[in-house]
Amino acid sequence: MPTRTVAVASAVGLHARPAAVLTSAVNDCGLDVSLALGRGEPVDAGSILEVMALGAKHGDLVTLSAAGDGADAVLDGLVALLARDLDAE
Repeated sequence: MPTRTVAVASAVGLHARPAAVLTSAVNDCGLDVSLALGRGEPVDAGSILEVMALGAKHGDLVTLSAAGDGADAVLDGLVALLARDLDAE
């Protein structure tokens, strides 16, 4: 299963708007994607409540995992998304 690790760039971490942008992108991709904070247990990256419950802050490392056709491309896109300050846009 492909994985990618990225530092959360949003100034407020994965709270409210950044979490909504991420979960929307995950739900649009058509794959099951998981998200883990550090070495913690992965959660459903398509669930805004689970993503916000991680408590990921600015600069925290998160790991995305996905399986299926196009998983590498999907993960690359999600990494690019998390590498931007989604609150500043």
